[in-house]
Amino acid sequence: MTTPFHAEIAAARLAQIRWAKLPMVERLRPVGEFRRLLVDRLSDITTAIDADVTRPPHEVIPSDALPTADAARFLERHAARLLKPRRVGGRPMWLMGCTDVVHRRPWGVVAVIGTWNYPLFLNAVPVLHALTAGNAVLWKPSEVAPRFAEVFAGLIREAGFPQDVFTVLPATREAGPMVAEAEVDFVHFTGSEPVGRQLAKRLGERLVPSALELSGCDAMFVLADANVELAARAAWYGASVNRGRTCMATRRVFVQRAVWEKFITLVGGEAKVRTDATLILNPPPDHPCRRESTFTPQFAVMPFDTLDDALALHAESPFLLTASVFTRNTREADALAARLPVVAMTVNDVIAPAAHPGTPFGGRRASGWGVTQGDEGLLQMTVPQVVTVRSGTFRPHVESVLANDPVAGEVSEGMLRMAHARTLGARWRGLKQMVRGMMKFGKK
Repeated sequence: MTTPFHAEIAAARLAQIRWAKLPMVERLRPVGEFRRLLVDRLSDITTAIDADVTRPPHEVIPSDALPTADAARFLERHAARLLKPRRVGGRPMWLMGCTDVVHRRPWGVVAVIGTWNYPLFLNAVPVLHALTAGNAVLWKPSEVAPRFAEVFAGLIREAGFPQDVFTVLPATREAGPMVAEAEVDFVHFTGSEPVGRQLAKRLGERLVPSALELSGCDAMFVLADANVELAARAAWYGASVNRGRTCMATRRVFVQRAVWEKFITLVGGEAKVRTDATLILNPPPDHPCRRESTFTPQFAVMPFDTLDDALALHAESPFLLTASVFTRNTREADALAARLPVVAMTVNDVIAPAAHPGTPFGGRRASGWGVTQGDEGLLQMTVPQVVTVRSGTFRPHVESVLANDPVAGEVSEGMLRMAHARTLGARWRGLKQMVRGMMKFGKK
């Protein structure tokens, strides 16, 4: 039975073998050209995105184009260092004669199932990481952004990536489930939590590894010493940016009681003049905004007395993507971060710092797994392979089994005692036991 996209994957595998053999400088050359094309074709990019999802250029450039260009530059500067073979030292004595090198090998064919809300940034980063790591990529664009898909595919071709190393799949709703049945080696998906669950179930059944960037119900903590004006404006921004169509949008704001009145006065004043988001003030415990994800511009504001109370409010939701805290005390912010099971926390800002090209981004629990961006995002597109070369003929582990030689056990016991015994005297006796055994080794 032929699996979905059989011909495309067959062509991609042949192209990937040639692509992965190229020196890193050759693989990075089209990455740099892609970065420069972002400037040359900026008008085409912004026009396509605006036509697809109604986002004007003054929003697209800072949220999509600029961080994408910096993500490409990050790869140009750091990929060679991150992906080069790494010699491992510190081997134990029982592995004497071994040299060990860890290589980062590409998965092979990586499927990237794209999204539409930040179409350039959220598609380009995993695609560029996968290609830089030596993979071939099958890209399934969102059906919501067909014009952008055409522009993006043209940029990849014009940048100089080889034919069949990057393949565009149909931008249809049906193509996503087909990817889950395809003979790919790794899947990167950005989208909603319900779709992510379905995809994860099928990929898990087939033992296909994946990274899932899913929904969020992200929280802001406003502590008693915060700049309340800054926090109030950030809350509105976090809820309304891109019309609320942001996975890490600010959905819940927890305000310490000491500044509660001031904060709600400020946000309430904004609510009288703004129409780009909905304020939900102190919703009841059963209100869905306290725990569910949404792609609409709204946010709930709730008071708390202690940080334990705030953490209990945060734990109501299964989504663990990012969080923010507004405070003048960075030490307290660090302490809060240590107790929050989120992948990223921002102090005195929201959303934008998470696009730093050198930092990892991802989710936990209902927000998915895996990461993108940074060292970790690039390494995720590879598989570690250890190559060990052993010199000489000393193999006590072999002799202990094949020759049933008790001397091999004596050598191993001596090594164990010499390295791990409690006292110096016991370790010295272990050394002598090991030496005696090695002198008798092979004389049976």
